[in-house]
Amino acid sequence: MTILKQILLLSLSFMIFACGSQDNQNSDTQAVSDTESVEMTEASYVEQATFEDMSGNTVSVSDFKGKVVLIDFWETWCKPCLAIFPTMQKLQEEYPDDFVVLAVNPGFADTKEDAQNFISEHDYDFRYLLDSNDLNEKLNVQSIPFKVYVDAEGNFIKSDIGSYGENKDYQALKSVIEKHKLSSEGE
Repeated sequence: MTILKQILLLSLSFMIFACGSQDNQNSDTQAVSDTESVEMTEASYVEQATFEDMSGNTVSVSDFKGKVVLIDFWETWCKPCLAIFPTMQKLQEEYPDDFVVLAVNPGFADTKEDAQNFISEHDYDFRYLLDSNDLNEKLNVQSIPFKVYVDAEGNFIKSDIGSYGENKDYQALKSVIEKHKLSSEGE
């Protein structure tokens, strides 16, 4: 009887494992479908994003077609956010016709006044914006610096979190600009 119980348990275990395995395959397939759906949603959120400038005007990502757009979520207290500002400024100066920085303050801790004070004390030529339509929530931004890249045609490229140091950030961003700016051939 002990052998019979062992065979029965072994058979039962095999059936549970086999069913679980099938469920996992379906689950994996579903996860891929969900991921593709999320990426499509992320792209549409970014491509249709609007913000508020410091004067209360609506600014759209589509206003910058023809340029590679970097949407940089930042706040005044975020040292890694501020550390990358000189690099972004340098690249914006190197590519004035091909690249623009949208410095978007999501208002995690900063107020509009905090952002305005920072702007008045620093000499960066970014388009400073407020995340008035909560793009950060739609993209599930959990920490900053958080960067979103849009190509010159207005299409979402990718998002990225953190900073890798001045030189690596410069090279990575320059590579994105070079790859996604409008071609100057045939002009």
